[in-house]
Amino acid sequence: MTGMLADMGTIALLASVSVVAMAGFVKGAVGFALPMILVSGLGSFLPAEIVVAAVILPTVATNLVQAFRTGMRHAWASFRSFWRFNLIVFATILASAQLLSVIPDRVLFLMLGVMIVVFTTMQLAGWRPVIRAGLERVTEVSAALIAGFAGGLTGVWGPPTILYLTALDVPKAESVRVQGVMYLVGSILLTLAHLKSGVLNPSTIPYSALLILPALAGQVIGLKVHDRMDQALFRRATLVVLIIAGANLVRRGLSL
Repeated sequence: MTGMLADMGTIALLASVSVVAMAGFVKGAVGFALPMILVSGLGSFLPAEIVVAAVILPTVATNLVQAFRTGMRHAWASFRSFWRFNLIVFATILASAQLLSVIPDRVLFLMLGVMIVVFTTMQLAGWRPVIRAGLERVTEVSAALIAGFAGGLTGVWGPPTILYLTALDVPKAESVRVQGVMYLVGSILLTLAHLKSGVLNPSTIPYSALLILPALAGQVIGLKVHDRMDQALFRRATLVVLIIAGANLVRRGLSL
């Protein structure tokens, strides 16, 4: 073993593998939440910088599987269906990142977390958001701006995106594939950024690489569960995980 792996205890290593496998399972089943689970789980016994490094390679690997599971043609079709949404999100992320020093992280996490919890709880209680005829383009652009703004300021753009896809009632396979394509681009950019920042280095890369296998193993099992879920169950499972994600953002906001 090399780098930090040589200094890591057996219990910490086994705990890491268990957390990553569980995160991979959830991602396979509903299409998201792997970084959230890893940051929360690994952060309970590892330093923050090590956690950031650990998340990167399993995230890239699982996003590759998620985006291209049904082939390049379907992945490209999913991107084309939501090309405007994707481009607005990434452009807004780049622009809003410049405001990072202006708005306190605490305020942003609390606003985003409360919004997600409230809207998701309302949907679980039976409210179904309806996009009125003629307002599809306005809704798409508005949702993309909100997701991109949140992404640039907090690094979290998944939950707003999923709320939009859920409101559209996008079929589960398409929803997961759209998320996979979007998250893949983001995770590759994140990898390049942290190779430059030094977070990914000769000491941390072996640890992050080791976690790829349990992440993929968990994802494979999660995908089998995903394939057995009907649209209604998938929607409900997605909303439940979204509430957990929103609550986690609220927790982060309150802890700052």
